[in-house]
Amino acid sequence: MDQTLKFWKKGDWAAYFGLLANNLTNLLTMISLLLFVVGFPEEIVYGRIVPGFGLGVFLASCCYFVFGYLLSKQTGRNDITALPSGPSAPSIFTVTFLVILPVFKETNNAEFAFSLALVWCLFEALILIVGAFLGDTLRKLVPRTVLLSCLSGLGLLLLAMNPMLQSFETPVVAFVVLIIIFINWFGKSPIFAKIPTGFLLLAAGTALAWAFGLQSPEAISAALNTLGFNPPTFHADSLFSGIAHALPYLASAVPLGLSNYIFDLENIESAHAAGDPYKTRRVMLANGISSSIGALCGNPYPVTVYIGHAGWKSMGAGLGYSIATGLSMLVISLFGIGGLLLAVIPVSAIVPILVYVGIVTANQVVRESPKLEVPVIFICLFPWIGNWALSLANNVLTSAGTNAAKVTAEAMSHHGVYYNGMFHLGNGAPLSSLLWGCLAIFAIKNQPIRAAIVAVIAATLSFLGIIHSAAVAIAQPALMPFVYAYLMVAGLFFIKHMMDRKKAQNPAEGEGAA
Repeated sequence: MDQTLKFWKKGDWAAYFGLLANNLTNLLTMISLLLFVVGFPEEIVYGRIVPGFGLGVFLASCCYFVFGYLLSKQTGRNDITALPSGPSAPSIFTVTFLVILPVFKETNNAEFAFSLALVWCLFEALILIVGAFLGDTLRKLVPRTVLLSCLSGLGLLLLAMNPMLQSFETPVVAFVVLIIIFINWFGKSPIFAKIPTGFLLLAAGTALAWAFGLQSPEAISAALNTLGFNPPTFHADSLFSGIAHALPYLASAVPLGLSNYIFDLENIESAHAAGDPYKTRRVMLANGISSSIGALCGNPYPVTVYIGHAGWKSMGAGLGYSIATGLSMLVISLFGIGGLLLAVIPVSAIVPILVYVGIVTANQVVRESPKLEVPVIFICLFPWIGNWALSLANNVLTSAGTNAAKVTAEAMSHHGVYYNGMFHLGNGAPLSSLLWGCLAIFAIKNQPIRAAIVAVIAATLSFLGIIHSAAVAIAQPALMPFVYAYLMVAGLFFIKHMMDRKKAQNPAEGEGAA
């Protein structure tokens, strides 16, 4: 077997295009929100935020490349796959709608809103840096099935579901691309085997999109107008000037910072399960430091380990795809050419790749889980389903020019839409998915004391508004039933523990009761 370490393999092409597409989608989403929803000045968006955004992703991808290289040298293997890097997708919406938008609308001061957002990102980064020293301990305490199950929900609902919906909006392009994926990446007899599958997917999808008139030459002309060189610049003054005013907005950073922390743990565990044992502390520190440097250079959105390591590895990716994506994101951000790329290559040719990665991510937990623990997988999915359904419902209401408060949850419930349930189930999904997975697995494996501790933690997080709520606040009336419910669950598990202990001391009595 050839053990020569290669920095670029055939599988890196497909992984590169898939990861780049995901990063580009987030970049363009962020730009669209800031320009057209918030109304932020183009000078700040293109001149400060976008270059800092590209720099943060690039720095993290460089770290991941080095970590992969070191792991390859340490293990003597040439099949190590680098971790994927990208921005924290939830933070794009959170920092935009909970920090930048309200501050800008209230003060009409873009500089002030920009400075508060940078403080918010730095605070997120500090959570990752501090958490780096606890990550390995938590990975040992939380069962692997739970971590991978939480990640499967994230993969299916946040990564793959919307791309699948987009595929069904443009079937003349996406269906052919999806079937090529099924044949070449799921099957054993690839079609057009001499052509790298990543190239084949983009070529087929792009040709079909242009043939069916789904792409416009005018879009290319418009995208050319966004080209220009904008290097990252240092914004320490803006960051430090916002610290004194940032406290009321940092509450939203706590649950999201913890969520990003859990995302990283889950993705690192996924890499371990796939055979690439990266060091948790090293990866967490890389994310925290990259996010901090990004914030100092104008980026309010933290970076994270991206979901999909198992998917990229199954494509045969090695070390090169991750750093190539980071370098491409840096160049695209510095020169503003993301819009031009998407004007030429249709999104409908790219999103099926994300469907594939979501499926592989979900399939990993099925392969790795003992039969007894399989129900945990589906229990962990429910908070993610609630999160996706809640986002969908809110977007529908917003599109109709209204909101849940005006329509009322009671009116929606008459039509089978249990909005309050979606609200509480979906908010805090990363943490509640983890907690419910632990409750389920400890119940299944008859470890009632561990389960009771998890229930008390869940009660505490509910009391603080970190889970089941859209905002952090102590003892919210709507959340107190959750606090009581979790404490009752803790009590039930404690009773179970006492009964088990009594049964162990008096086995004859236990048999008689049975």
